[in-house]
Amino acid sequence: MASRFDVSRRAFLKGTAGVTGLAAFGVPAANVLGANDTLRVGCIGTGGRCRHLMPALARIPNVRIAAVCDIFDNNLAAGRQLADPKAFVTRKYKELLDRHDIDAVLIASPDHWHVPMTLDALSAGKDIYVEKPLTHNLAEGKAILEAQAKHKRVVQVGTQQRSMPHIRKAYDLVRAGRLGKISKVHLTWNRNGDRVRKAAPSPDFPKKVDWKAFVGNAPEQPLDEYRFRHWRWFWDFGGGLFTDLMVHWIDVAHWFLDLDHPLKAVSVGQHTVSEGIWQTPDTVQTLLVYPKQVQAHFEGTFSNAYGAAHIVFMGTDASLYIDRGRYEVHPERGRGKYEELVLGTGPKGRDFYDKPDGERLHLEDWIEAIRAGKQPSTPIKAGVSAASAAHLANQALRGNGVALWK
Repeated sequence: MASRFDVSRRAFLKGTAGVTGLAAFGVPAANVLGANDTLRVGCIGTGGRCRHLMPALARIPNVRIAAVCDIFDNNLAAGRQLADPKAFVTRKYKELLDRHDIDAVLIASPDHWHVPMTLDALSAGKDIYVEKPLTHNLAEGKAILEAQAKHKRVVQVGTQQRSMPHIRKAYDLVRAGRLGKISKVHLTWNRNGDRVRKAAPSPDFPKKVDWKAFVGNAPEQPLDEYRFRHWRWFWDFGGGLFTDLMVHWIDVAHWFLDLDHPLKAVSVGQHTVSEGIWQTPDTVQTLLVYPKQVQAHFEGTFSNAYGAAHIVFMGTDASLYIDRGRYEVHPERGRGKYEELVLGTGPKGRDFYDKPDGERLHLEDWIEAIRAGKQPSTPIKAGVSAASAAHLANQALRGNGVALWK
């Protein structure tokens, strides 16, 4: 009986144009799935973010969630409920990667595990969807780029704005020159709510978690349930507001303006509501200076939700406001008419809208790229680029306020 890859290869080779596309991307033709082949996906790190993605992934035709992995029993059990009833279940992600019946993996671990797990998945011949930020520090970028070039797998980074139709249309407006010369970009992600308060520790937590596996390559430290559940706000595991939130919009700025990394970052931060609880500040600002005379300013806080989540491109002819549900073009006086495209309902700047379903669209883009052997909308290079801006901003924040690209 022919293998899935043999069948896929014969079907694919019927179209010579497709083969040309594969050659350009560097993916061997034998690794491409046909449109009707079932893609078997393993989910690594089935905490809250992964469980937000898994229902969307399961609704994509000819995709089966065939394995789940987490080092916390509660997460593993919850992930198992969303997977195929016969899914392989493990606490050890390398056991998942070693399986020949897994074609691709979705990695939604804490940040410090993104690159190590992606490197292992590449070596195992898997296609990958990995949550942002791709890297946990600047040094990891080179290694992940080299590994992808060597193994030639399809890797999608989870900055889903690139798959949202209104943002793609806004991209076309910018590239067509609708805004004139753009020299300033303003990025905002403000929140408010009870996100910081410490709850009483769970008495059975130590028995349910593999703390050593969670810590991984971070410095050894005693078990801490709060750090486990809120790892984004501790330097060993996350990077605070810059890596968790700014990275979404700075990726859009890089994409629209064809930017790679900032030359300079000037950052400030403080603990407005998280003093003594978080390591990373809950209120931050950074000014990023780029080539092409572009300045990008990000401000974010967890103490006030004004402005919520959005990005504004400011050009000589017009300004472009974008959030996850709309865009608006605000022309300078005498330079055109106001225009908008509104897809989502509800107040401006929401984290998530009913339309578009960005997660599903981004996952579909990844699956389509796997089947066609082409670049996804957010390839590794884009993930490294967006994360680099956040890391430089954090270098400035943790240093003397200023960091230069070296």
